[in-house]
Amino acid sequence: MLRKPVPLSSLEEVRRLTVDGSSRLHSATHDEILAGLTTDIYFVRTVEILRSLGLAETPVVAEIFASRDGICVGVEEVRYLLRDAGVTIDSLREGEPFAAREVIMRVEGPYARFGAYETAILGMLAHASGWATAAHHVAQVAGEVPVYVFGARHVHPAVAPVMERAALVGGMKGAACILGAKLLGQEPVGTMPHAFILIVGDTVRAAMAYHELVPPGVPRLVLVDTFTDEAVEALRVAEAMGRDLSAIRLDTPKERGSVTPDLVREVRARLDLAGHRHVRIFVSGGITPERIPALVEAGADAFGVGSYISAAPPIDMTMDLREVGGKPLAKRGRTPGRTPSARLHPLPPSGA
Repeated sequence: MLRKPVPLSSLEEVRRLTVDGSSRLHSATHDEILAGLTTDIYFVRTVEILRSLGLAETPVVAEIFASRDGICVGVEEVRYLLRDAGVTIDSLREGEPFAAREVIMRVEGPYARFGAYETAILGMLAHASGWATAAHHVAQVAGEVPVYVFGARHVHPAVAPVMERAALVGGMKGAACILGAKLLGQEPVGTMPHAFILIVGDTVRAAMAYHELVPPGVPRLVLVDTFTDEAVEALRVAEAMGRDLSAIRLDTPKERGSVTPDLVREVRARLDLAGHRHVRIFVSGGITPERIPALVEAGADAFGVGSYISAAPPIDMTMDLREVGGKPLAKRGRTPGRTPSARLHPLPPSGA
């Protein structure tokens, strides 16, 4: 079994580190994260000085709390990060809600075993929880109407699967990002790009090719805003595909007024009048919680949400020591000793 890289422990190791930024992607690899290369430098300095003082193995209790209410995600990554550190972790479970300033995780063990990872731990929890919280908000507003996350294009590819996985935990019905969906044992979902229809040259011809060549289990969901009026394209596709058409997708750009409740209402009415009541309406393009109720009332059956989730701000996380050497101790402004919390659960070892 492969072991993780040994984390940085001295300033000399940092000094010797060389990186050629012109011949690699700029995101950190898994090994670089595990080796502590994404940490703030002062944590490495701290561990090195504590080691010289014979204090690196001082047992401590650290607690992490959030700046605002949210949905807890990132726990599984932290568990993996610290899997060989020789520490114990109590935490909320993935997907559990938390309140502002509530302790969501407690780490106990020798400081040098995890101190240099503080930056990474907080980042894992902060960003994933922020994305999950935004997704949870969207899902609550949508109610029984399914919402899918289409946000990978708005973030760096290194974190796209983290974001879409977090959105799934937060309440999204499915994810378009392949790795994001697979991390939770799901199959990715999606429709078709405008580029496909533009290259084929006709919406109906593209829809029929899609129908003939895509595996049977994939829903036939066709874009209808590429060349002509959305209602016209929707009817053309519905007439050509009949009962094989599952849904049409409205993704009208803002330059043409975006997808409005009136547009959804008209498309729904024209489909129904032509005998295509089975065809559902999928709406995407700048969808926010504020837009969803009116679109649902007009007849929207499902949504794809991207930038609202991907642009969600991280939830600031803070790690504080509450015990040092077995004694309650904390900085000013914090209460020394463990914060009582019946909601924290011991985390099993990674992979258990």
